Amino acid sequence: MPDGGGVSPVRRSSLRQQIADALRDEVLTGRLQAGRHFTVKEIAELYGVSATPVREALVDLAAQGLLEVEQHRGFQVRRFTAQDFHTLTEARLFVVEASFRRMAEVGMGDVPPDAIASVRRRAEAAARAARSGVLDILIGCDLRFWRELTALGGNPHICEFLDRMRTQTWIYAVPHLRALHDTAGVCWSDHVALVDAVAARDTATARQLTLEHSDHTGALIEKLVPARP
Repeated sequence: MPDGGGVSPVRRSSLRQQIADALRDEVLTGRLQAGRHFTVKEIAELYGVSATPVREALVDLAAQGLLEVEQHRGFQVRRFTAQDFHTLTEARLFVVEASFRRMAEVGMGDVPPDAIASVRRRAEAAARAARSGVLDILIGCDLRFWRELTALGGNPHICEFLDRMRTQTWIYAVPHLRALHDTAGVCWSDHVALVDAVAARDTATARQLTLEHSDHTGALIEKLVPARP
């Protein structure tokens, strides 16, 4: 649980979403660790708000698979296992491959230049963060990049699904990455090359880079997580 003295005050507008976003960031960065138990009352007191928006925010996070509801006890940050990581990756790749097959058949369609420019800015920020190895910045930049890139496909349901899968795999990976002395250059950083491929309508290269991202992440986690005897 974050230290109450360091919590920024939450504005009174859209409390439900603001609380959900704040707690999501705490879970993503590992500051709110897997297995941590808490109640609606604790979170409401922490942020100085009423119980109703807190309860709604926690239910939203539980629906996203980040929290688990504990009967008569409150909530617990979900523990993701190595098996979860592999099945999440498998599910993500299944949808990604289907999307690329579809693009190979019908093309990528029109992508407005301003949309490409926006995604390229996201890509540059994510790549810089990956090279520097500042995890708190990298996580947010990387997720925003993939969310915006996926949104170019025009299907909000696919975008939401893939964002959820990536969020959950990040949550599993973060504690293992934090165990490293230096994470500079450890994570995948070819975001800009992927945007260039999309801008050029080069489906084959875009697919290759996307799969390289997945392979890189899988190999990194396999290296960081000790094999069970």
